Amino acid sequence: MDNIVKIFKALSDPNRVRIVQMLVNKTLCVCEIQEILNLSASTVSKHLSILKESGFLVDEKSGKWVYYRLNTNTNDLAIKQLMLLLPLYLNDDNQILSDKGKLNIACKDELCCI
Repeated sequence: MDNIVKIFKALSDPNRVRIVQMLVNKTLCVCEIQEILNLSASTVSKHLSILKESGFLVDEKSGKWVYYRLNTNTNDLAIKQLMLLLPLYLNDDNQILSDKGKLNIACKDELCCI
């Protein structure tokens, strides 16, 4: 039961659900997520840490950037099923649609300090 509670706690914050939905579309770095959510880097990093610890995300370091993506190779059945169900319930949500529009505009090279 502890694992399922951790998974649902990870999804208990609207910003974390938004992050999961953004990552359905593409791999993102912290600065891109920060721009779309309009949150501080430390807040976004905390959300990403919770999602990663619960098993939803994996990260990959490339130079000075860390990229996040959905953990599509998870063996956790609950996470697999939730990753399939969330888009079905949220694709017509105004906030999710707004985030998708921002995804097309956000450019890491312009957002991140070089």
